[in-house]
Amino acid sequence: MPTLTAYPLFRERSLLYLADMGNSKLKTSDSATAPLQLAREVLMIEAREVQALAERLDENFVNAVELILQCRGRVVVTGIGKSGHIGHKIAATLASTGTPAFFMHPAEASHGDLGMITQGDVVIALSNSGEADELLAILPPLKRIGAPIISISGNRASTLSRAATVFLDAHVSQEACPLGLAPTASTTAALALGDALAVTLLEQRGFSKEDFALAHPGGSLGRRLLVHVEDVMRQGDAIPVIEASRSLKDGLLEMSRKGLGMTAVLDEHGRAAGIFTDGDLRRAFESGIDIHATLMRDVMHRQPQTITPEQLAVDAVALMEQYSISSLLVVDQQDNLVGALNMHDLLMAKVV
Repeated sequence: MPTLTAYPLFRERSLLYLADMGNSKLKTSDSATAPLQLAREVLMIEAREVQALAERLDENFVNAVELILQCRGRVVVTGIGKSGHIGHKIAATLASTGTPAFFMHPAEASHGDLGMITQGDVVIALSNSGEADELLAILPPLKRIGAPIISISGNRASTLSRAATVFLDAHVSQEACPLGLAPTASTTAALALGDALAVTLLEQRGFSKEDFALAHPGGSLGRRLLVHVEDVMRQGDAIPVIEASRSLKDGLLEMSRKGLGMTAVLDEHGRAAGIFTDGDLRRAFESGIDIHATLMRDVMHRQPQTITPEQLAVDAVALMEQYSISSLLVVDQQDNLVGALNMHDLLMAKVV
């Protein structure tokens, strides 16, 4: 266990506290900076332990990855106490990155939850000491079931580590807790090792951003990667359209009826020849144009920015930002107009 001399700031604060037991407030030599310095010490200790963990990774890690890749069932993560909390996060990370996984509480396992495990599953058991009674109690039935066990432990010689199919060494030389008691650096090391497993498996499986989005449909990434233009565009009668040969007055009426702040302008073949927006209208009024005599072809913006319905909605956002516009025409491969889209539609779909 680390001594107080290993933590000078903690020692200073402790001595000041002992010397001033009668006071209601803890005194420090520098109350503004001491907490920050102590916090930096904690982070540096944990960073060093994770770095040491990275440097001693060996073939056992590769074997663990192969074991999970060959798994026909689920990865079952288990642990008690702080290791259990870390296990919850590891299971969640695995599940969201292409490796089906769930957490099983070891105490509940002894009362029926072991029925969730089959021979085709892989168990990841976390315990810094490797001697947690709740975990040791389920080792014999796990062996009988035939599910291989990957142990993440800080004790190579522990009962759990010796019983495991693969042992992953997560020991730390010291905890970040000045008392050497609270799991701090050890839980960080276990968590980092779980992340390393999840990311390595992700890469080995060829897991893509689109796959990630499928597992996160309610998140912002899911919306950005799953929503296509055709899901949010205006279609049919909701599209403002006017022929190029019609008057500007007719174009303004169409814009007013559809309320998109723009109208698509079509050529004689029904293809998108241009676009007319509120900005174009302001410029037309500034030049004194007669809305009755002026034709749409004379005021429309030619070669408008377009997008196809199959593209992602986030691509529409990128186009609007690139060209500083708020509307897009949606066309098919033959340039036939099939929809219209503005920034408000994207905001409503929470793509932006």
